[in-house]
Amino acid sequence: MKSYQITYPYKTHSIKIEGNCEIAYMDEGTGPKTLLFIHGLANYAPVWKKCMETLKADFRCIAIDLPGNGLSDQNGHNFSMSFFADTIYNFIEELNLKNVTIVGHSMGGQVAMTTVLKYPDCAERLILCAPAGFEQFTAVDKTMYYGMLHLIDMVASDELSLRKTIEASFFKPQPQVDLMIKELSELIKSYKGNYYKKMVEGCIRSMLEDAVFDKVQLIKQKTLVVYGNRDALIPNKLIHHITTEKLAGDAVAKMQDAQLKIINDCGHFVQWERADELNQFIKAFMQTV
Repeated sequence: MKSYQITYPYKTHSIKIEGNCEIAYMDEGTGPKTLLFIHGLANYAPVWKKCMETLKADFRCIAIDLPGNGLSDQNGHNFSMSFFADTIYNFIEELNLKNVTIVGHSMGGQVAMTTVLKYPDCAERLILCAPAGFEQFTAVDKTMYYGMLHLIDMVASDELSLRKTIEASFFKPQPQVDLMIKELSELIKSYKGNYYKKMVEGCIRSMLEDAVFDKVQLIKQKTLVVYGNRDALIPNKLIHHITTEKLAGDAVAKMQDAQLKIINDCGHFVQWERADELNQFIKAFMQTV
């Protein structure tokens, strides 16, 4: 496991799963049910600390660093949603986790849905926090999106792009965000060559190409979907001129057993900006039959 001067809120463990992939993770709390937290694009496990601080009293809470992120390895991964789904499945199998609810934020939400679509019996429930994957992109949309990424690459460093994205993820400025940005920036410096850029671009390409809106009706797990009504990132405001509530509502309406919660005056980072409300939603959802 990589070692950097990054302060994770809980002790970090590591495990090698199928494919010799080394995964770093935090593991707190006990209980018959496990919440497995998946972070979003170019992020890390500590984004879940406000959830784990509360929920570890009732559940085993595990937050992982996806391959190529945080303290997990930086081997030659392809960074597709399918690859990350394999990672989650193999992680669950390696730790022999039972009664699993997968909790995903943003890209992690898309990974969570891809995982249960590919491995239907690996989890009992889903909790999707401002998930990606519900938007559908035409060929023209994708060309526009890739063009915007190319423009950003030319005018901004990886660290500056990271800061702008994180700041845009909040409706109101939040304490400790500067620490998050500092730690993620330090992790960026650990990447060799243009590996970080390749990782981000690979993830975004797969998020666009492997959207799950046309498959959500196949998800059999009871599902909780939570968005902030001031989410500035989903949907993409330059391409899709609809509200977050409309996007989320259309997807949830297609699902077999799903409920939608909208948090007012909240941005994309629901698990950080409005952790108390989210934790209440999660507790209530986990108690439903």
